[in-house]
Amino acid sequence: MQTIHLFTYTLHLADNAMILAQRNSEWCGHGPVLEQDIAITNISLDLLGQAKNFYEYAAKLYNELPAVEKEKADLYVPRLWKSFNRELNEDDLAFLRDEHQYLNILLVELPKGDWAVTILRQFFFSAYQYLLYTHLRESKDEQLAAIAEKSLKEVTYHLRWSSEWVVRLGDGTVESNNRINQALNDLWPFTGELFIAAGYEKAVAENETGVDVSIHQNRWLQRVSTVFEEATLKTPAVDWMQSGGKQGSHTEHFGFMLSEMQYLQKTYPNLTW
Repeated sequence: MQTIHLFTYTLHLADNAMILAQRNSEWCGHGPVLEQDIAITNISLDLLGQAKNFYEYAAKLYNELPAVEKEKADLYVPRLWKSFNRELNEDDLAFLRDEHQYLNILLVELPKGDWAVTILRQFFFSAYQYLLYTHLRESKDEQLAAIAEKSLKEVTYHLRWSSEWVVRLGDGTVESNNRINQALNDLWPFTGELFIAAGYEKAVAENETGVDVSIHQNRWLQRVSTVFEEATLKTPAVDWMQSGGKQGSHTEHFGFMLSEMQYLQKTYPNLTW
């Protein structure tokens, strides 16, 4: 029998990919050069595809939940969908929920900033996703394992691409080095949440369907340190970290982004492509 923890965990994975896809897509037509404009747009599409797969599975899990657990899961289900008189689907979860119902980490919702901010955030997140999906491939849940297997091929490219750009900016000109150092100071306090396991992450890790991300923090730091050394960057000495996104508490930027992302679906409810 599926549990609410698996539903919530799958929703969290979907939200992470969806929100970063939205942020990265803001570069479409605005990249520094055509080749990199296309690259960041393709990464956005990859993340959007991952989100779609996770949302589809989350909707299936919800529709199959026992009535008692469905009542608990309704905390994360859009109220507007209830009027549609049909089963929950991936578009409902992606576009109709309220701000507090999203479970993405804060890092992915921050404004896109300049190119250095976008690059460094993608590097941090891809290094995290690489470890996560590598582990998730061994999940006892066949659907999660399959999504992780497919997504890992994309994330491997995302990690290589962003790593190369971190080095290029860090070990480049005075201007590029200043910009990525500023991005590092701004983003680093949001990286700790990657490895603060929420209750649903711990629950799915116990039955080996999901991943307790806290066990991968040292490996992530090693990857980051290796790239930073080549990029002539220093890891900030910051102990206190921002958190709350995994529980639905978000930054002031999130609501503005959602209003733009959800405009079409909320203006024309039950819209289908």
